[in-house]
Amino acid sequence: MTSRRPYLIRALYDWVLDNDLTPHLLVAADADGVDVPRQFVTEDGKITVNISPGAVRGLSLENELISFSARFSGQSYNVSLPPGAVLALYARENGEGMLFGDVESSPTPPDGGPGNGSDVETDEDGGDTKSKHPHLKVVK
Repeated sequence: MTSRRPYLIRALYDWVLDNDLTPHLLVAADADGVDVPRQFVTEDGKITVNISPGAVRGLSLENELISFSARFSGQSYNVSLPPGAVLALYARENGEGMLFGDVESSPTPPDGGPGNGSDVETDEDGGDTKSKHPHLKVVK
């Protein structure tokens, strides 16, 4: 399945704007694929960015990449980051929004490795350890 994070980011962004508030992203700046101005990254590796329509240009909230142009201390900068690097989206005025938690990595492509869609995990000897899906029974 695709990640739900980009969908939630778009929905929360619209919700914050619909309530006449200012949407901010909290981003894990050290995550793979994040391009932000490093001088504004905090010691704990995070950056907060105002993504309101008046603060950014060309905002694109796509499933694979969030991108926009913003000014940082008067200098224009093109920002890009994967949605998985977004830790939270919230309204500046009241803190309402959603905390997503840890950085979400890109899904592993089907190649026989972990995340290949297999229903059963195996141990070192190749035996089943547990099913990823619950076992359901028909009850009459």
